Amino acid sequence: MIEIILGKYNYWIYIALMMIGFYAMIAKENLVKKILGMNIFQTGVILLYVSISKVSGGTVPIIWDKGGPYDNPLPHVLMLTAIVVSVSTTAVALALIVRIYKSYGTIEDDQIVVINSHDGDKEIPSEKASTII
Repeated sequence: MIEIILGKYNYWIYIALMMIGFYAMIAKENLVKKILGMNIFQTGVILLYVSISKVSGGTVPIIWDKGGPYDNPLPHVLMLTAIVVSVSTTAVALALIVRIYKSYGTIEDDQIVVINSHDGDKEIPSEKASTII
């Protein structure tokens, strides 16, 4: 039993990466750290999918004389797409963090919530209320 668990050490590393990233997204208050946690989580998922698609003794799926088991190229292609989406998501998230910093002067999640709760206590003057509606 222990040989089976230790024989799949790469999966345990990927699961640890995913848990580290998930922890960073949940526990950290800094928005940039949350984005880094999301990237760590995505990296763990991508590595897991690529390692699952590898066949023991498999070859590249090209027609040639040596027949045999082939590696499935579909997960690799899907993970290339996931990498592109990950980079795009990171870029948009960092751009939003810059806008948040310009608006609030901080990138700490708890401070932004406090600022928003204080802004909600203020009354809107009647001439501004008509333009908002």
